[in-house]
Amino acid sequence: QVNFVVCQLFALLAAVWFRTYLHSSKTSPFIRHVVATLLGLYLALFCFGWYALHFVIQSGISYYIMILIGVENMHKYCFVFALGYLTVCQITRVYIFDYGQYSADFSGPMMIITQKITSLAFEIHDGMFRKNEDLTPSQRCLAVRRMPSLLEYLSYNCNFMGILAGPLCSYKDYITFIEGRSYQLQQSEANGKEDTKYEQTDPSPNIAVAQKLLICGLSLLFHMTITKTLPVEYNIDDNFRATASWPVRFFYLYVSLMAARPKYYFAWTLADAINNAAGFGFRGYDKNGVTHWDLISNLRIQQIEFSTSFKMFLDNWNIQTALWLKRVCYERATFSPTIQTFILSAIWHGVYPGYYLTFLTGVLMTLAARAIRNNIRHYFVESPTVKLCYDIITWMATQVAISYTVVPFVLLSVKPSFTFYSSCYFCLHIASILVLLVFPLKRTQKGSKKQESIQPVWSKKLEEENLLQKNSYSTTNNSFSQKQEITCRYQALKQ
Repeated sequence: QVNFVVCQLFALLAAVWFRTYLHSSKTSPFIRHVVATLLGLYLALFCFGWYALHFVIQSGISYYIMILIGVENMHKYCFVFALGYLTVCQITRVYIFDYGQYSADFSGPMMIITQKITSLAFEIHDGMFRKNEDLTPSQRCLAVRRMPSLLEYLSYNCNFMGILAGPLCSYKDYITFIEGRSYQLQQSEANGKEDTKYEQTDPSPNIAVAQKLLICGLSLLFHMTITKTLPVEYNIDDNFRATASWPVRFFYLYVSLMAARPKYYFAWTLADAINNAAGFGFRGYDKNGVTHWDLISNLRIQQIEFSTSFKMFLDNWNIQTALWLKRVCYERATFSPTIQTFILSAIWHGVYPGYYLTFLTGVLMTLAARAIRNNIRHYFVESPTVKLCYDIITWMATQVAISYTVVPFVLLSVKPSFTFYSSCYFCLHIASILVLLVFPLKRTQKGSKKQESIQPVWSKKLEEENLLQKNSYSTTNNSFSQKQEITCRYQALKQ
């Protein structure tokens, strides 16, 4: 863990140097690719030793599969190989070497690389094999129209900005950043016309980086001072279960799980700051010309902590992973997309049984939360006072339900997880089932198809598509002009 933090801090300094001395206006994309890749592999070697070779092996074999198989079926073979290789490494690490340890390990970066390998394979398949009219707006905008070189591929997978903690980004956005191509953000006027107001010259990320580093510092301080005093394991302590009242137990459940989140805030926000410091992550300007550096941000802390629904929480947690699951699985599944996506999410996270218990519980919670919201919320939105009370109650219920759901994710093993749930008499499981029996599940009214049925930690959103479209204001490959790309993204955003 110390190695990980030291490497990320070094990467932050390297990112400042990269943006200052290897700016796209001063050097060629080739040099930027080489330096980004070599720095990434050096950090991986320093942090994980020779286990870092797994990153090169996984990426190299995946690239060979792409070249050998061809664009028609390479996405399937790359998907099976990358996910299978990751799973083998996770099984080896967990069940042979280090069961139950929270220390940083090489399978963490491999999870991000697996996302990049699989998403790029699907994007190339979309761009070079499928017909344009068969693609969804988001697939059309992310489609890659030429095969990347080996250097571009390794740079995308193993660059120093994201090799240790990500986050995932689209290949087209990364290449646009490396090549330094400017792009425009179009504003939509009330009459529907497109109005280009601002053009990126070279916005400074310094304020955004400083803000994110401040969040990192506060998160780390909270983790090191508060988290240790509120262990999640205390929820299954025999004496605590025997003596504490139900309100006290649920309050401690909430605060202990809330205290477990800052380590994720720290890691993901620091990773975001590193990318921003290198000049990557600029999403565009708002209507007032204010810059936004959240192109590849992975979370929104305020929305997480004040979520008033399960969906709101999931929409703002691990955003890029949710988009990856949506792109490679949910949108492409031919049957039971929700079940398939649940399975993929669990497999990708690892082999601990607690992960699977959390996702199975999440199915019930998500369905029940949606059923309640669809059937009763409209009764409480007319009066501001009543709606405030409703929001407070739903915030409390959401935070307790989220905490209840993710306990196995933290405890990892089956026995302590079932000890916790049995001590609560599986109360929220039973309540969710009763809710589903009492309240019908209504379809959402705006073109939601089946996609609204269950959206836990993957399909986070048809709305998240907004982020996906905003995520890619950049131009892409030589096959599309800048104007065509922006128009494509604008239309997809409207849809």
